[in-house]
Amino acid sequence: MKNTLTLRALEKSNIKNDVVVVHDGAEALDYLFGTGPYAGRDLTVVPQVTLLDLKLPKVDGLEVLRQLRANELTRLLPVVILTSSNEEQDRIHGYGLGANSYVRKPIDFGQFMDTVRQLGLYWLILNEPAPTTRRAN
Repeated sequence: MKNTLTLRALEKSNIKNDVVVVHDGAEALDYLFGTGPYAGRDLTVVPQVTLLDLKLPKVDGLEVLRQLRANELTRLLPVVILTSSNEEQDRIHGYGLGANSYVRKPIDFGQFMDTVRQLGLYWLILNEPAPTTRRAN
């Protein structure tokens, strides 16, 4: 359900970028590292931004972030924590592990739509990504 709302908000904001949705932290790591069911995926196709929830099944969001930052191929990948948690410890851990941003999901659907629109505009249109050797030429 959460994925559906985020996808709808991106669509309503006319964000046309390809979006890959995974359902848990283990699948996120498989996708980003090209392992498991994503073995053989073209790793030169790098997400412009990863929206990461903290409360993921199998592998939680902080562990996903820890593994992304520990790997040379993904250490500069922009990661936005988009979560319902307003716990100070979660923010401290998220930024400590290298999150680029921490955004609390609004409860109100209209505010949520606006938040996702602003994230999309900034990270997909305005932000200049870090140079990387993984990008396709």
